[in-house]
Amino acid sequence: MTELAKKRPEFRNINALTDLPSYRLPAAGWVSILHRVSGVLMFLLMPFIIWMFDTSLSSELSFAKFRAAFNSGLWFVPGFLIKLVALALIWAFLHHFIAGVRHLWMDVSHAAVTKEFGAKSAQFTLIASVLLTLVLGAKLFGLY
Repeated sequence: MTELAKKRPEFRNINALTDLPSYRLPAAGWVSILHRVSGVLMFLLMPFIIWMFDTSLSSELSFAKFRAAFNSGLWFVPGFLIKLVALALIWAFLHHFIAGVRHLWMDVSHAAVTKEFGAKSAQFTLIASVLLTLVLGAKLFGLY
């Protein structure tokens, strides 16, 4: 008595050039990837963060140099580019913080570990970090 074996699922290697562009990553996946990206960005730009902190607090003269760097540039780097780097840091901090609180909430509250909560909290994280970055970016670029 031979029974027909159930057909097992076939797994294949994916082609990064053809398969990945058509793959739709859920919001929770984007938040997870961007959480890592924001952490790496903050780590790599730590010297810039330390320079900003030190220059802005040392003295009135150093604070004036700090403002001048943001307004007219520093050496060969235009002020606009320095503001863009600062804006990237603002986004990285906000996203990393909000996503971190989301992960902590899911660790503490086992009721929060559902597919619905994961999707809603991921959407909130993405929207909140972008909106807060836009508000702070508008302040950084002098729109208000």
